[in-house]
Amino acid sequence: MALLTQAPKGTQDVLPQESYKWQYVEQLTMEIAKLYGFQEMRVPTFEHTELFNRSVGDTTDVVQKEMYTFLDKGNRSITLRPEGTAGMARAAIQNGLLNGALPVKVSYNVSCFRYEKPQAGRLREFHQFGAEVYGSDSPACDAEVIAMVHEIFDTLGVKDLTLELNSIGCPTCRAEYHKALIAYFKAHQEKLCETCLGRLEKNPMRILDCKSPVCAEIAKDAPKVLDYICDDCKSHFEGLKKRLDSLKIPYIINPNIVRGLDYYTKTVFEFVTNSIGAQGTVCGGGRYDGMIEQLGGPKLAGIGFAMGLERLIKVMEASGAEFPQRTPCTIYIGSIGEEASVKAFALVNELRKEGFYAECDTVGRSVKAQMKYADKLGCQFSCILGDNELAAGKALVKNMSTGETKEVAFDDLVDFIYDEQVSVITCGIEQANITEEK
Repeated sequence: MALLTQAPKGTQDVLPQESYKWQYVEQLTMEIAKLYGFQEMRVPTFEHTELFNRSVGDTTDVVQKEMYTFLDKGNRSITLRPEGTAGMARAAIQNGLLNGALPVKVSYNVSCFRYEKPQAGRLREFHQFGAEVYGSDSPACDAEVIAMVHEIFDTLGVKDLTLELNSIGCPTCRAEYHKALIAYFKAHQEKLCETCLGRLEKNPMRILDCKSPVCAEIAKDAPKVLDYICDDCKSHFEGLKKRLDSLKIPYIINPNIVRGLDYYTKTVFEFVTNSIGAQGTVCGGGRYDGMIEQLGGPKLAGIGFAMGLERLIKVMEASGAEFPQRTPCTIYIGSIGEEASVKAFALVNELRKEGFYAECDTVGRSVKAQMKYADKLGCQFSCILGDNELAAGKALVKNMSTGETKEVAFDDLVDFIYDEQVSVITCGIEQANITEEK
């Protein structure tokens, strides 16, 4: 029976006292994305397993160890999405988005699922905000995507982030790099973990991303990909850096970044932090110029990123970023007796239609208990309706902060609340101006 009241391991509930933070982050990321021309796209939570095997890569930890895969009633292999990019690419191909004007820009907020050890900011069900661009192979596009991420973090007030860049080249120049890696790791193969031994011939770059401390130590002295990239990839990387320099966006070159998924080419990047421990990547992304064609679409370049919202919110909290306050209840209308309860109900619904957060008693509390409840809600105003108020068509409205009361006709209640809130805002602006002048 205990399992009925416990969330599955690696999942979490977002409670009302925290959900406003999520709403703020989700809304702001989408609004900034719109300024850069990105439009929201929504795709299914699950896809055919082959999609992820093909795009993510069958030598990655995600495919080998972490996917939630099952057979449906039609005996089809189905997987809960472990990341957002593959599903977005599939939807763009299927729905003909890539046949029109290019580039195509899409953004998304999605839940993802990976069976891995839960830790700070990393859960088995997690959420991502991400964006993808299809149809541009220019370094200007890379810079634009990174600039958007930078602006999101800056607007959210996230501090102490470092942008790390690398280029992992194209399939042509990466072939030479793979040869160098294979030669290096073969000299240490007796110390490699079983998973990396399986990757050695097929995809040695995955060894660079292994979580085993032994493999990570060996990988420190492995050949660096930047020493092997071709002239075209070098030119692309230089073009990206020039544009970031022009925007004064600081970065460091980290030749060890390969990202965890197979579809990446050329530019890869991460925004990392030390504020939440060792697992410090807040956002990761890069270019995937061959994936669309690999999935059966046209030969089009692509680039994208994703940021984990659980981790982002933790980083915001750790770095002292400000969240907007939860919306307090504007007014609580208490009541004594059935007729007053009906009138309070009607007034509250009228106020709600005008955009005010209003409450009344729906439990049958005493007047004293109603006022205690209004205080717990943090109401700005309150009043009590009884026989006398009904007869007069007026109520004594109390400002819960100052204790001041004013008699207000029922028909004037909406205007009164509106005027009072405008007055508070005006006073706040005037006080801020006075403080600034001093």
